[in-house]
Amino acid sequence: MVNIVIDMMGGDNGFKATSEAVKTFLENNNDTFLTLVGNKEDIEIFKDYKNVKLVESETVVKMDADPMAALKDTKSSLMVAVKELLDNNYDAIISAGSTGALLTAGIFKVKRIEGIKRPGLITSFPTLLGDKKTVVIDLGANLVNTSEELHQFAKLGKIYYSLAYKVEKPTVYQLNNGTEEEKGRDINKEAFELLKNDESINFCGNIEARDVLSGSADVVVTDGFSGNIFLKATEGGVKAMSKLLKEAFKKNVATMIGYLFLRGAVKDLKAKMDYKNVGGAMLIGLNKIVVKAHGNSDPQSFLSAINLTKKLAEQNIVEKIKGEI
Repeated sequence: MVNIVIDMMGGDNGFKATSEAVKTFLENNNDTFLTLVGNKEDIEIFKDYKNVKLVESETVVKMDADPMAALKDTKSSLMVAVKELLDNNYDAIISAGSTGALLTAGIFKVKRIEGIKRPGLITSFPTLLGDKKTVVIDLGANLVNTSEELHQFAKLGKIYYSLAYKVEKPTVYQLNNGTEEEKGRDINKEAFELLKNDESINFCGNIEARDVLSGSADVVVTDGFSGNIFLKATEGGVKAMSKLLKEAFKKNVATMIGYLFLRGAVKDLKAKMDYKNVGGAMLIGLNKIVVKAHGNSDPQSFLSAINLTKKLAEQNIVEKIKGEI
């Protein structure tokens, strides 16, 4: 049975979002054990559920909290959840709270797998090719990386994609400002050589940011600073496109009538590009599965994060990374 610890209080929407997601998950999954950490009065609503353990916490780490200071707040829902994870040797932890605090707790408490230089944040993006997904690593766990770390990110991305999407030899690209081998900074050129000469990786060269969502790449490797900019730019672009589309259909009577014929397609497009269907990012490279749910998670988004976590645990991703590294 998969064992998952959940910080019920983290995130912009806190218990309101996590509780609804957990209820839905429990209704459809009787083969998973959940440890729910939060305010006693709140989590008591789950006292009669099977496969649930309730653990009380007293405080909540603020979204803008100093990461190192957050580690010292041992009564917060996040740090109590981390303690439960480690003391009971559970499989995974999920939080929608402070990214910095969760990453710091992951690195200093959960700790890196032996041989891992730097853990990275990895998640899936929708593409133009139907249900095809592209995963990107690192999305902001690190500000500065070396070429050796990018090389290792490619290995981690390959394992993640193979388990998540059942592809034996996923294609791997490096995010760069051009597709030519000689393009980019020294780190990119050095990483290119390492990736090109690693026969265990199906490396296909560089890719520009505008082509990531085309679906040509299974795995895209980047340093954390560039990856986080790519993530935020993509999210902003999708929001802007959705707003422009909405305004276009409201322009006049003719466009409103046109919407009546196209609303099915528009609905499908919005669902395809909605980050809520992914739910969160895994801090990959640690001794346990650590999943950062979106800070503004609603019930749908947080449910997606729980489903993702269960899937990764069932696939034994941590043990498989240890074997690969």
